[in-house]
Amino acid sequence: MSLYSDFARRRTLQIVADAAAALVVVLAILAGVAVHGAIAALGAVMRRVEDAGVGFSDTLTEIGDTLGGVPLIGDGIRGHFDAASGAGDTLADAGRAGQALIESIATIAGIGVAAVPIVILLLVWLWPRLRFARRSAETRALLRLEDGEQLLALRALDRAKASVLARISPRAVTEWQEGEPRVVRALASLEARAAGVRIRD
Repeated sequence: MSLYSDFARRRTLQIVADAAAALVVVLAILAGVAVHGAIAALGAVMRRVEDAGVGFSDTLTEIGDTLGGVPLIGDGIRGHFDAASGAGDTLADAGRAGQALIESIATIAGIGVAAVPIVILLLVWLWPRLRFARRSAETRALLRLEDGEQLLALRALDRAKASVLARISPRAVTEWQEGEPRVVRALASLEARAAGVRIRD
C-alpha cells in the first residue's frame, strides 16, 4: 500500500500535511498535560486542608491523653478533647475527598483538551489519507490486470468533466470503445493521476 502520491507536488503536500498532523497531536497532548497539571495543582490546597485536619486531630488527641492522666478530672476532660479531635478527622477526610475530586476533574479536562483536536484531526486528515491509500492501492491492482488500463479509462469516462475529456479527444467514448491506444492511455492516466498513481511505460 502506497501512502504517498507518485507525483512530486501532491506528495510534498501530503508529507507536509502528515508532519502538521503529527505536530497537532503532540501539541494537543502537551496542552492536555498542561491543563491536567494546572487543575491538579489546586489539589495542594486540599492537601493542606488534610494536613491541617490531621494535625488538629493529633494535637487534640495528645492533649487529651496528657490531661487524661490528671487524677479525678482526667477522664472527663479527655472525653471533650477526643470528641473535638473528631472534627479534625472530618476536616482531613474533606481534604482527601477534595483531592480525589480535583484529580478526577483534572484528568477529564486534560483528556478532553487533548481529545477534541485529535478527533477533529482524525476526521479532517486521517480519513482522507486512508481513502487516498485505499484508492491508490486499488488503482495499482487494476493496472496489474491485462485490461487494467481499459478499466481505468472507463472510470475516467464516467468521472471526468466534459472539458477534460474534450481535451483528450472530441470522440473519447467512441475511441475508447474502439480501443484507440492513445485515448485509452490518456484516459487511464487521468484516472490514475487522480489516485496518485503514475502509469509507467
